[in-house]
Amino acid sequence: MNILGIDEAGRGPVIGPLIVAGIVIPEEKVVILNRMGIKDSKKLTPRRRKVLSRKLESMFEFETVEITAKDIDSLRAKGVNLNEIEKIAMIKIIKKLKWDKIIIDSVDIKPKRLEEGIKKVVSDAKIVSEHKADEKYLQVAAASIVAKSKRDQIIEKIKKEYREIGDVGSGYPSDPKTKEFLKKFSYSEMPDIVRKSWNTVQKLKK
Repeated sequence: MNILGIDEAGRGPVIGPLIVAGIVIPEEKVVILNRMGIKDSKKLTPRRRKVLSRKLESMFEFETVEITAKDIDSLRAKGVNLNEIEKIAMIKIIKKLKWDKIIIDSVDIKPKRLEEGIKKVVSDAKIVSEHKADEKYLQVAAASIVAKSKRDQIIEKIKKEYREIGDVGSGYPSDPKTKEFLKKFSYSEMPDIVRKSWNTVQKLKK
């Protein structure tokens, strides 16, 4: 049975994109993931994620969807919340890949609601939507590595592009370096890498 694992990276940051990734891994290949040391991406170093992501991408069918900060702001301005934005990306991935079953690390506080929302579009989908699925299922952990590694690469490019202005830090609202970076701009001057709809930036606007 071919299992499509889906996870995301970059839901919370104020800087950079949100990445949703899906990877199809046959059940009989899970033992290989175990040997490779596949685990939730948050438990791996950026370098290890990069190495594992390259291996996974060379071995299995996968898809990623990048939702830029500008896209997030635009969709939220139209009343599309973050859960819905991620669900749209997940459906894109589901439609592109061949699978027998789907396992998702649920972004919705009610995992069943996410399942039902996807089934309205992909009616024949057999879906398991759970919180912390990246800790329970290696297919989802693999997707988390692909998503996080892609975002890591994008953040590195952003850091190089803006290093003369300042250190963007981790991109998370709680990071002092990120806060200092944002203070270098007025609200109207914020670059496209910044999610202007985030509270951190809205406070600067006021």
